[in-house]
Amino acid sequence: MKNNDFYYDNPDSSVKLKTSRGYPKPGATVDPGGVNFAIFSKNGESVTLELYQNFYDEKPSHIFILDPQKNKTGNTWHIYIHGIKHGQFYGWRIDGIYDPKNGKRFNKYKLLSDPYAKAISSSYNWDEESVYGYDRNSPLLDLSFSTLDSAVSPTKSIVIDDTKYNWDDDIRPNIPFKDLIIYEMNVRLFTMNPNSKVKNPGTFKGILEKLDHLKELGVNAIELMPVFEFNPDSIARTNPITGERLKDVWGYNPLAFFAVTGNYSTGIKIGEQVFEFKDFVKKLHKEGFEIILDVVYNHTGEGNEQGPTLSFRGIDNEIYYVLNKNNKRYYENYSGCGNTLNCNHPAVKNLIIDSLRYWVTEMHIDGFRFDLAAILGRDQNGNWIGDLSLLKDIAEDPIISGTKLIAEGWDAAGGYFLGAFPEGWAEWNGKFRDVVRKFVRGDECQVGEIACRIAGSEDLYGNKSPVVSVNFITSHDGFTLWDLVSYNEKHNEENGENNRDGANDNYSYNYGVEGETDDINIINLRKKQIKNFFTILMLSQGTPMIYMGDEFCRTQYGNNNAYCQDTIKNWVDWSRKEKFNDIYRFLKLLITFRKKHHTLRREHFFTGRDYTGDGIPDITWHGVKLFNPDFSYFSRSLAFMISGSDYNDPDTPEDNDIYVAMNFYTDTLNFELPKLQNKQWYRIIDTNLNSPDDFLEIPEIYNEQFYPVSPKSIIVLISQKD
Repeated sequence: MKNNDFYYDNPDSSVKLKTSRGYPKPGATVDPGGVNFAIFSKNGESVTLELYQNFYDEKPSHIFILDPQKNKTGNTWHIYIHGIKHGQFYGWRIDGIYDPKNGKRFNKYKLLSDPYAKAISSSYNWDEESVYGYDRNSPLLDLSFSTLDSAVSPTKSIVIDDTKYNWDDDIRPNIPFKDLIIYEMNVRLFTMNPNSKVKNPGTFKGILEKLDHLKELGVNAIELMPVFEFNPDSIARTNPITGERLKDVWGYNPLAFFAVTGNYSTGIKIGEQVFEFKDFVKKLHKEGFEIILDVVYNHTGEGNEQGPTLSFRGIDNEIYYVLNKNNKRYYENYSGCGNTLNCNHPAVKNLIIDSLRYWVTEMHIDGFRFDLAAILGRDQNGNWIGDLSLLKDIAEDPIISGTKLIAEGWDAAGGYFLGAFPEGWAEWNGKFRDVVRKFVRGDECQVGEIACRIAGSEDLYGNKSPVVSVNFITSHDGFTLWDLVSYNEKHNEENGENNRDGANDNYSYNYGVEGETDDINIINLRKKQIKNFFTILMLSQGTPMIYMGDEFCRTQYGNNNAYCQDTIKNWVDWSRKEKFNDIYRFLKLLITFRKKHHTLRREHFFTGRDYTGDGIPDITWHGVKLFNPDFSYFSRSLAFMISGSDYNDPDTPEDNDIYVAMNFYTDTLNFELPKLQNKQWYRIIDTNLNSPDDFLEIPEIYNEQFYPVSPKSIIVLISQKD
């Protein structure tokens, strides 16, 4: 090799590149003169940057071995290369001690992705020989080491210059939390079915083709399941029923925290997925939607001790991951996915915060839902440190704090910290999900807790606001809403794990037949229960979230963990929108009703006091008799009335009073209605009735003193002046 200043250039290349010392800003930073490259590695002994002409090249065009004296600041290695620009392919190699028992896994034969790369080329070659990279005859105990060069994989990092993108004065909707209606979706599954009738199925553009549906439904925030780069071919198992190889269709195994995946892009140009995603965000903002990203910072796709060395593991394994104290060959697995990111190490903290800032500033993202966020609140020993953790840093960051931060408040190691997250965080309310499922099913001993959840979960968030409770009944984890009323047991056999995966406690019920049926009585009962679920969700204080396809009874055929099913059985079936148009109509009107009534979207908790002098407290609880709710063990019914006056905001126009009665006994119950002064009750909802009578677009006066609420039904009345 020929010395070029203090770097080495490939003698086989016809183009010699001028280099300079560079600076320690992580990633690949483009300016008019060239590109600065920098990477953190505390324990690496030798760092090499390689440039490639094409993503499929097995040999680099240029090799630069960094001088630890001149090309290193602190623990960050860096180099500036003149004359290169956007679209350049590159990768890192880091050599050092290979001693897995003590946490070191350096391997110079691995071409590593840049953790700060904004785009990754092609797909990861998930092949035992080149990526897992072990010799079948090798005596090595550690299967992640190999002398096989992983550059044969087409995966390279790409230099991206996206600073000149024209956002056309993009304006964020800045929808208040109290007004959000969140719609969780997977980019591919949402439009992949041919009956979606989109031109670009399974892509960001495909979602844009379905915006009319989302606008008509009334949702205003789209929560995207992971869009960071991942490998859909990472699963080696096959479907035991069909024999087809399974796919990671959900994407919860990220491999680069800055890179939007190319799996959802239609473009074929280098790095085009970055700009296609920006176009997607800009269009959604223009149409009034916020975009929330489901982000996974608790683990990576490198898996356990037998997983591939792709990036973090080869850069500095003992820094990036939480390792077993007794034998650092093994990884602590708080995530349930093979490894746990060492989130509260300063270098890893910086990586995560830099990633979030990038998605806010360069991608204009409005908020984030953090997968297994409890892990971000643990120290290296697994202890919950809450306000002393990365969670606090994120919430107080001057850039990130302006976005919506939503935590999944638990992890796979038993951590359950609902209500314990720092100021600035909202949380998926798993307790809301569980009690609503049990109450609607008719379980005993649920009435006291359902009242608490409907009122905004003050026991969890009393020092904050009801709006930080993100209420949901279904999500990507678990049954769809239709399956929740169609299956007693999970049916995950096609996942190839002998039905051991997925939650066992679903609080579901099939109402007489396991799965699909032609029995119209069972179908109608299931639909009534879905209307009940939606009614409680939309009339509860907090921020509601629904899962894609639930608006027209999407089914996964009993699979409650469909992460690996990239088949028509898991793709959203758009033919069901017509088949279950009555459910779609009901939810659409219910969302409109919630938006119309500000008293359902309070930013403060109820007190049970009369602050306006009209004799009506802000909320009153009832049973079949007024002011006599039955909170006993065997009770299965509850009623409540919400005052239309808001004492915390005297400038807000008076709303209608809202009365709700819920009966989940097997017999009809006659509920005594509250008496009104100079007002009348009007019926809006009776879930026992068929469409369109179940939800009246023009309220119907109700003059009786009692309302007979049918079994497994909910009624909603509103007051209007005489």
